[in-house]
Amino acid sequence: MNEIIKPLLYFVLGGAIVSLSSYVGAQGRGFLAAFISTFPAITGVTIILIYLNGGTELAVGYARHLLWFVIPWVAYVSVLLFALPRTNFWLAWAGALTLYTALIAMVKLAMR
Repeated sequence: MNEIIKPLLYFVLGGAIVSLSSYVGAQGRGFLAAFISTFPAITGVTIILIYLNGGTELAVGYARHLLWFVIPWVAYVSVLLFALPRTNFWLAWAGALTLYTALIAMVKLAMR
């Protein structure tokens, strides 16, 4: 595949999934939007493309590193669930994202 076309294809695939999830969520179908967002489509496409471009070893490394993000992601969502009803959206989102980033930094340090 042409090296210029690859990033454009990746961008379109990711954007289509985010757009679909956002559209469905804005229609009041939060469960379906969450399913679309967490369905392994993005990670699935990513691992396929890593495999096709870099081979099995790189695909396995990607999959292994995904597991490190589970606890920070659960913490991120938990903070949103707790903070959104109690404060404004932007403050809740910033707090959740700050915690997520801090936990990722701690995971990175732990991996050394």
